[in-house]
Amino acid sequence: MRILVANVNTTQSMTDSIAAQARAAAAPGTEIVGITPRFGADSCEGNFESYLAAIAVMDAVVNYPEPFDAVIQAGYGEHGREGLQELLDVPVVDITEAAASTAMFLGHKYSVVTTLDRAVPLIEDRLKLAGLEARCASVRASGMAVLELEEHPDRAVEAIVGQAEQAVLQDKAEVIVLGCGGMAGLDEQVRQRTGVPVVDGVAAAVTIAESLVRLGLTTSKVRTYATPRPKTVIGWPITGAQPPAAQPPAAQPPAAQPPAAQPPAQQSAEAAH
Repeated sequence: MRILVANVNTTQSMTDSIAAQARAAAAPGTEIVGITPRFGADSCEGNFESYLAAIAVMDAVVNYPEPFDAVIQAGYGEHGREGLQELLDVPVVDITEAAASTAMFLGHKYSVVTTLDRAVPLIEDRLKLAGLEARCASVRASGMAVLELEEHPDRAVEAIVGQAEQAVLQDKAEVIVLGCGGMAGLDEQVRQRTGVPVVDGVAAAVTIAESLVRLGLTTSKVRTYATPRPKTVIGWPITGAQPPAAQPPAAQPPAAQPPAAQPPAQQSAEAAH
């Protein structure tokens, strides 16, 4: 079984750490392939970067040259998972939904601890869209930027633990979810400090993807995630497989020509004086 793990940003070191966490969670015989988009932002912390990442991840996945059995989208929030599901038959698992759904098996309420405060609404919207918000006690910001998670790992753990403790004490969360792909591998440290289960989205997504593949399940194509309809797409940015081309329109009879324009009437001799 081969699973592609697509980082949503262009920081290769983050792709490497995400892939390492995925391999640690994978069962024997599962090959994990980390993918870094060829364009996009070095971190995703807002709507613009997230929408850009959606195109970049689709580009990276459709250009992967070998067969694969599932895709994990390793970004927390909104990064176009539905677009991948239209393009692919294999299961596509988003770490936001994987982590939250896993947390609900472990406690009554869960809280997400993410990076900057501006990312909180994106995560809240994603959980609501997925139907997972009812058991979310809170989404809290650690105040750490995505790239700071790698640059200052000790500070990152302290910031995450601080918010996780507040989520347990104030928000009555019973499970903590790490709300960023860049937090991969920090779950055990946070668990030891807080005393509650801590779910890493990358690890959760790997186990879910493996289960779907072993069950022989694929993405439904009958309605919502049907293959994109044939369209004329201008300036297609994805370098791999092209979208279905629109059929040329049927020949139409020539349109009737408008009557020739008449020259303006000559002024009368009287009017000229």
